[in-house]
Amino acid sequence: MPRGTVVKADTFHYKWSRSHRPVLHSKPGDTVTFHVNEVTSSQVSRKSSADDLANLNAEKFYPLAGPVSVEGARPGDALVVDVIRVKTANWGWSGIVPGLGLLEEFDKPYLWIWNLRDGRYAPFKNGIRVPIKPFCGVYGVAPPEEGYFDVMPPGKHGGNVDIRHLTAGSRLFLPVWVEGALFSVGDVHAAQGDGEVCVTAIECPGEVTLRFDLMKGANLYSPHYLVAGESVGRRGLYGTTGIAPDLWDATKASVRNMIDHLTREYRLTREEAYVLCSVSADLRIHEVVDKPNWVVGTVIPLDNFPPERRRSKVRKS
Repeated sequence: MPRGTVVKADTFHYKWSRSHRPVLHSKPGDTVTFHVNEVTSSQVSRKSSADDLANLNAEKFYPLAGPVSVEGARPGDALVVDVIRVKTANWGWSGIVPGLGLLEEFDKPYLWIWNLRDGRYAPFKNGIRVPIKPFCGVYGVAPPEEGYFDVMPPGKHGGNVDIRHLTAGSRLFLPVWVEGALFSVGDVHAAQGDGEVCVTAIECPGEVTLRFDLMKGANLYSPHYLVAGESVGRRGLYGTTGIAPDLWDATKASVRNMIDHLTREYRLTREEAYVLCSVSADLRIHEVVDKPNWVVGTVIPLDNFPPERRRSKVRKS
């Protein structure tokens, strides 16, 4: 397959499934640009009104670009996804959709259309502006079970994780559950806060360029990620996730996954890793509105660790 291949916007699907035929076959090291549809499949446009949000067809939410099969990816491996570039359209929207979101008292539709032409800031009201930090809310692979599964809620295969830190320069590790991984991406956001509490970020169409690789025998149980450019440290952050229908359980899973990572990569005992989490790691609620699951992240600065001590490498098949 030639490097720099494009998956066009008319190639998409709405469910996760190991039964999907790949639209593209790639190899470790290949770069692919995905043209990503707007999250409602264009039911919301620049000309929409708030009333349109009360009549959305949920069956057309989350059109996913893909899936892409990665040569050599097998169950037990991790698919390594480097985010090279995320480009938004010149407009986006945010809204309150009755029946969705964290707070049930907001029961009337509301819509705000954003101007994204500046590329750095999106103007709001009364001089308020929001920094544009584009990322994709949905990254995932096919789950191991037979059947077809909704994009939300997320799970061990990824999905609508809405981790706002997955901007250009970051790296995502997804557990592989089926041959070829069958990776898909969607849900471009121009900006979002942790939690995405009203159920929408700045939603928009866009393009995302990703590079694929493999970590053989990683045996992850949920997505992990590396974040570049965080002010907390020169070398960025490493994060693990916990995804569960109970916040307490999701938080514990996230911390346990970090302990597993630290013991494997840095030869710590579980007790030492647990203490290090307590003194240096941060908990983040990435997403709370995809019932019934919560997404909790545990992140730790890479500046804590000498680079030569990290044991695992990205290994091509």
